[in-house]
Amino acid sequence: MSTTFQLDTSTSRANPTPQPRKRLTVPSIRARKQDGVTKEPLVMLTAYTARQAQLLDAHCDMLLVGDSLGQVIYGLPSTLAVTLDMMIAHGAAVVRGSYHSLVVVDMPFGSYEASKEQAFESASRIMAETGCAAVKLEGGTAMAETIEFLNSRGIPVMAHVGLTPQAVNVLGGYMARGRSQEEHEKIIADGQAIDKAGAFAVVVEGVIEPIAIALTKAIEIPTIGIGASAQCDGQVLVTEDMLGMFERVPRFVKRYEDIASVIEKTVETYASEVRDRSFPTEAQTYQPKK
Repeated sequence: MSTTFQLDTSTSRANPTPQPRKRLTVPSIRARKQDGVTKEPLVMLTAYTARQAQLLDAHCDMLLVGDSLGQVIYGLPSTLAVTLDMMIAHGAAVVRGSYHSLVVVDMPFGSYEASKEQAFESASRIMAETGCAAVKLEGGTAMAETIEFLNSRGIPVMAHVGLTPQAVNVLGGYMARGRSQEEHEKIIADGQAIDKAGAFAVVVEGVIEPIAIALTKAIEIPTIGIGASAQCDGQVLVTEDMLGMFERVPRFVKRYEDIASVIEKTVETYASEVRDRSFPTEAQTYQPKK
């Protein structure tokens, strides 16, 4: 039985433990869509740490180490300042913390756009240093040649069309895409181009629902919606958004819990007990042996 280093939650230390489940593969994810239909939608969430991956793993088909970590973890104003080193560090942690889900790591801005050779250098480093199964890059028709280049050299690629956050300055903001006929045609063309190029799946973000449905029907690979449609072949959300870690809730997010309030209340209780000296008690301290 294969082993991997996994956090032991009873000690908070890394110990080699047996792998209880076989990890999903790129072909198994791609095969979920047959003859244009995905009977069981794919479940995807973002993950940035080993412990977070542990908690999500059993319930997800894929874990995305998204460049959204720039905003969620580092407090950056956008994803543009995220580096390859940051993605690799968090990607490796998520791989260590998971057994079942296919792990996909985002390629950050500036690490793949210059040439297909640059993309290969960055992607191969991500895969070698994290152990992930695939990389994700933004762009449709413009990135088709790069996707084909990577795929033919053993690097599976998930694409990303519609609202592409790394192009926020060109797009003029984070508005939904596809409201004009020109945008509609471009999104469909982008999806078809990356499908033909060999991407195994595509994130469809922030597009009006009829286009998301049309694209899902127009291509053979699974579409993973975020702000798109329930008719996509799967869904992805930023985990911190759906758990309620932030006050702002984007339109496309359903807040399933209010974890921020739970944390704040818990810390408030801890602070109060420290200040009135009711913590620690004898149960949390070491006493002389009798």
